[in-house]
Amino acid sequence: MSRDEALKQRWELVVDKLSKQFADGDTLDLDAIIYLIGVQELGQLDRKFKKDHKLDLMHIAICKLLTPYGYYEFDFVDEDGWPHYTVKEQLPNLKAGEQSVLMKEAIVNYFVETEYID
Repeated sequence: MSRDEALKQRWELVVDKLSKQFADGDTLDLDAIIYLIGVQELGQLDRKFKKDHKLDLMHIAICKLLTPYGYYEFDFVDEDGWPHYTVKEQLPNLKAGEQSVLMKEAIVNYFVETEYID
């Protein structure tokens, strides 16, 4: 099985599991999954978030997801419990499809690391 096929299968597994758990079977898209990772990383699971906080949560997730790739480094948690990251290396200019593949790969790796999927 090629690397792309393995990524596709694992991505579909992540989407299926998360959609069943959080969306009553409706299919979650990439942004929704990034948002869920942000909520998980913040650790304030029982809280409702305003629109601007939702963008902040997605930023937290993206930083967390791209840390293993050397783009970000965890810096500190502020007094409100929000994690902060430092940019280590600028992201390369990627086409939309390339960005999507990078994020899907990072998300799959995140859920393998957290043992949500095998």
